[in-house]
Amino acid sequence: MDTLIGSYADSDTPPPTQFKRLAILGLGLLGGSFALAAKHAGLAQEVVGYSKSPSTLKAAKAAGIIDHGADSALHAATGADLILLAVPVSAIGPMLKQIRLGVAQYALVMDVGSTKSDVAMAAQEALGEKSRQFVPCHPIAGSENSGLQYARSALFDGRRVVITPMVENPERFVEVATQIWEAVGGVVSVMSPQDHDAAFAAVSHLPHLLAFAYVYAIARQSKGGSYLQLAGPGFRDFTRIAASDPTMWRDIFQTNGAEVLEQLQLFKQAIAGFEAQMRQGNWSVLESLIRQASQSRKDWASPSPADDIV
Repeated sequence: MDTLIGSYADSDTPPPTQFKRLAILGLGLLGGSFALAAKHAGLAQEVVGYSKSPSTLKAAKAAGIIDHGADSALHAATGADLILLAVPVSAIGPMLKQIRLGVAQYALVMDVGSTKSDVAMAAQEALGEKSRQFVPCHPIAGSENSGLQYARSALFDGRRVVITPMVENPERFVEVATQIWEAVGGVVSVMSPQDHDAAFAAVSHLPHLLAFAYVYAIARQSKGGSYLQLAGPGFRDFTRIAASDPTMWRDIFQTNGAEVLEQLQLFKQAIAGFEAQMRQGNWSVLESLIRQASQSRKDWASPSPADDIV
C-alpha cells in the first residue's frame, strides 16, 4: 500500500490507504474489530476512539484496540483523515452533525450501518457540501453477539462489504473506501442505496423479523418453557439471530420498514400456500413445495462466508 506522503491536506481527494489518524466513533463489535483490523493491516499510524460509555473507552485503550480515547465525537474526528462511524443507524445523522466542523476537507468518512438510503439522506442533511466525503458502507460481518469484548481483527476476512456510493461522491473516494475494506479482508460489492435496502430486506431483515416473531410465539405459550427444553440443533440454527440486539433491529425495521413490509407480504403469501395444502390434505403438492424450497437452498452458493448477515 501507498504511504501518506506529500501535502494531500491541500487536496480535495482523500489520502492513499495508509492514514495518519483513524477515528473510530462507536466501539462495539464492528468498530472495535475495524480498529484491530486496521492496525493489523498497517492502515493507520494512530487510532483514536470515542464511545459514549467511559468504561468502554477505557477497556478499548487497555486492550490496545485504540491508541487514544476522546471525550467527544468531535474531538475524535478533528484532525482525522479517516473516520468510521460504527453506531446504530438512528445515531448516524446526529453524530455526523456533531462532527461536521471537525471533518477536514481531505478526510474520508464511512459508516457500517445495515440500511443505506436513510443513511445517505442523513449524511446529505448533516454534512452539507461535505457529504461528498461520506461513502456509505455495510460490512456483512455482524453476529448475534454485540459489544467490544467480541471484537477481533479477523472479523472481516472473506466477508462481503457493500459500498453504496452517493451521487456526489468523487470516484477517488469510492476507490479508497474499496481499498480500505479490501485491506482489512473484505470482499467489496458496489450497488445503489436503494438496491441495497431492497436486497437486505429480503435476505437479512425479514429473516430477523421472522426469528424474533417465532421465538416470541413459543415463549408466550403456557407450555413454551417446557417446549424450549426439548429444542435441538434445528431450533438453534433457525433462531440464532433472534438473540440479536433489540435496539439495533428496532432501528433497522424503522428505517427500512417499507422494504421489509413488502417482503413480509410475499412471505405471508408463501406461508398461506403451504398452510392451504396442509388443510386440504394435498400432501403431494406440499412435498413439491418443500422440494422446490429445498433445492433452492441447495443451489444457493454464498460468494463469501456471509451466512451471518446482519
